[in-house]
Amino acid sequence: MTAVTELTRRPTVTDGPARFRDLLAAEWIKHWSLRSNRWTLPLVFLFVVGVSVNASLADHRNWPSYTEGRREMFDLYGPVRDAFPEAGYLLLILASATLGALTVVGEYQSGLIRTTFAAVPARRAVVAAKAAVLAGVMLAFGTVTASTSFWVSQAILADRNAGWSIGEPGVLRAVVASAVLVPVCALVGMGLGALTRHAAAAVFAATTVLVLAPLLVDSDEHRWIAELYNALPLAAWLRLIEVHPDIINPDPYPATVTGSWLTLAAWSLAATLAAITLIQRRDP
Repeated sequence: MTAVTELTRRPTVTDGPARFRDLLAAEWIKHWSLRSNRWTLPLVFLFVVGVSVNASLADHRNWPSYTEGRREMFDLYGPVRDAFPEAGYLLLILASATLGALTVVGEYQSGLIRTTFAAVPARRAVVAAKAAVLAGVMLAFGTVTASTSFWVSQAILADRNAGWSIGEPGVLRAVVASAVLVPVCALVGMGLGALTRHAAAAVFAATTVLVLAPLLVDSDEHRWIAELYNALPLAAWLRLIEVHPDIINPDPYPATVTGSWLTLAAWSLAATLAAITLIQRRDP
């Protein structure tokens, strides 16, 4: 009887902790299962590149009427401003932050976050995987967008011998910074999403931090205000895309290139750690 019991008894299977690569795969599926991600990214790409093309075509069309002095000034800043126009990149910043916020807020509002943590109690690992997938996707998106905007705009300006090549000093830095800005803003959005757990509140907070705050503290009258401005992601990006900052925008308290890179890295790290801490300590 004992032998029969032993033979018919079902084996006990003990599941180990989820592997990080499995969490990455799960977050990858969840990321692309959001309909907003599938149609927002192509639309934002077309808008940003379209604004860049429009700016380049305007300078191409008006080039014969530019004076010699204006052409010399254009050669100092025009090509990069056409490649990365602020109007297009402000939308890109907000769209990236919104998508980052939705990676967290969407799960909280749908209740899926409870299922996720029931399956994987290691919350830190879940959020780390979420941040890794988000950063990877948005970095790829930012790279494609920045590269396309640059090459298309410079191809248009090249017909007037006014375009830049990627090998000129400071140009590659501008392209890389424009690509990196996208995942930075997405991670900031994710951190704010973990803080507010509400889509509208997260978007409002992201707009305030990433867009409105630089406008409010953009002043060179006091050093502490200038330092505060230089510590914001938008200001860091604007510094990194300036190929001739001393000529175009003389500043008594200028940000350094190294400091601007560190600013972007610090915001990414702080936003990720904030999301991990908030989600770890608060109930779903």
